[in-house]
Amino acid sequence: MTATVLDPRTALVVVDLQKGIVGLPTAHPTAAVVARSVTLADAFRAKDLPVFLVRVTGGAPGRNEGRAPAGKPAADWAEIVPELGPLDSDIVITKQQWGAFHGTALDLELRRRGITQVVVTGVATSIGVESTARAAHEHGYHVTVATDAVTDMDAEAHRNSIEKIFPRLGETDTAEAIVKLLG
Repeated sequence: MTATVLDPRTALVVVDLQKGIVGLPTAHPTAAVVARSVTLADAFRAKDLPVFLVRVTGGAPGRNEGRAPAGKPAADWAEIVPELGPLDSDIVITKQQWGAFHGTALDLELRRRGITQVVVTGVATSIGVESTARAAHEHGYHVTVATDAVTDMDAEAHRNSIEKIFPRLGETDTAEAIVKLLG
């Protein structure tokens, strides 16, 4: 679905564009995802709309069949990529789960600012981005995903989220189209 409108109180939520994640092999180059997220962040900042930069520093407890990461992450692993800032006006959210809502102050910070809609970008499409978009939808926010500002380690998982999941949660469009909607 093409994005049709942005609410007057819309926030940008950038998921996991941090040093330790952008270097991972992905289906689409993370440099382009970062560049488009920066374009969106600059446009939101210019309109005095909030930019939330989400980073992950841990993982949810519980068993799974996935491989555990080997070794200790680099000291700067959780730092937001420098192209994004953060600027003084940005809100940094640190999460321990896939999604940016559970166990964080994201919902509280959005509501304090009267936010009714979120635009979501980041990595990984089918994990952090999708979990955040689902929770935003469940919390009653209008959701827009910038489909050219997300990527995944798995091309098929990325495609599934873009084609099957995100259209059920809200609207999707390119970063350029979303910037145009900001006016």
